[in-house]
Amino acid sequence: MSARTGIRIARWLFTVIGLAALGYCAAVWIGAMLFQMRQARLFAQEAQVRTIRGASHERRPAEPVPPDGGVVGKLEIPRIGVSVIVVEGVKDRDLRYAVGHIPGTPLPGEIGNVGLAGHRDTFFRPLRAIHRNDTITLSTPTKSYRYLVVSAKVVSPDDVQVLYPTGRDSLTLVTCFPFNYVGSAPLRFIVLADRLPDA
Repeated sequence: MSARTGIRIARWLFTVIGLAALGYCAAVWIGAMLFQMRQARLFAQEAQVRTIRGASHERRPAEPVPPDGGVVGKLEIPRIGVSVIVVEGVKDRDLRYAVGHIPGTPLPGEIGNVGLAGHRDTFFRPLRAIHRNDTITLSTPTKSYRYLVVSAKVVSPDDVQVLYPTGRDSLTLVTCFPFNYVGSAPLRFIVLADRLPDA
């Protein structure tokens, strides 16, 4: 086989590999967007039903603990354009399609430090533009909770203290860092927000 033929075959192989990689990324992105649209619609319907039931003075049951992969609520940070469904768990499948509630941390509305994780190259990419005093809303089908960003910092992956109780009701967002890193990023970007009083 001549060198020219070898180069032609190598080009063809790299083109096929590149197209396959792009196809996989496109399929994952489309799957995530379809999941988000479907779950956002179901979330809005459930919230509407629960609001009607509440308005009719029926006794509301306690918020159920969602199963692994089940919808916890919706996270919104208007200033940076984040609006994403939150599911229970941080397994690969959970974070591929949504932001994940970190098991072992309180659920929205419970006392303590609620922990949420997301990928830096999908739903949490806008976090690189987060500012102190930005407002975050975390909604369940029965209630919305508002938080005010107090800090953002970079820590090592083994710094789990960021998820410890803070002595107040708070929300911690976790993603990988640096945002533009190719491959498995070596650090974690942390956003800490304090819960605001109910309006």
